Amino acid sequence: MAARIARKPRPPLDESKLADLALHYVGRFATSRAKLIVYLRRKLRERGWSGTGEPDLDVLADRMVRSGYVDDRAFALSKARSLGARGYGPRRLVQALAAAGIGEEDGADAREQAALDAVEAALRFARRRAIGPFAETAAVGPVREKALAAMIRAGHRFALARAIVDHAPGNAVDIEILQESAKS
Repeated sequence: MAARIARKPRPPLDESKLADLALHYVGRFATSRAKLIVYLRRKLRERGWSGTGEPDLDVLADRMVRSGYVDDRAFALSKARSLGARGYGPRRLVQALAAAGIGEEDGADAREQAALDAVEAALRFARRRAIGPFAETAAVGPVREKALAAMIRAGHRFALARAIVDHAPGNAVDIEILQESAKS
């Protein structure tokens, strides 16, 4: 067994290093203003602070927003498209936006987009999981309940999830009927 080499502790952060860390982070990851602040707080806990006074993370995050490196509205729309493409519904998007610290105003367009794409996203999820019209056999009993629960956990409305789960396997899907289910 090889001996572990002790690493030299990293020096504490100052204004310049903290700004460099923020710039590096936003350069690598699509992020929200709130997630950037959480990241910077974690780095300060890990490495400490050598600057004078307390670092103003809000000012640094605002500078990244003004520079266009962080855009909560664009982040929210991107998250809506990403989750919808993977078959997740509007409720799952709302949870993701809340976790990312996206405010009501910045998330409005994303929530609207998710609501418009709800049926298509639900069908993508059903296809991926072989539920309803994409199943080999009709779901009954515990299998039906499990499929229904999976669709609800994925963020789809109960009425839409039930309409898809109860759809006969192999039959053509009537989008208009499902859109009505998505509204109720």
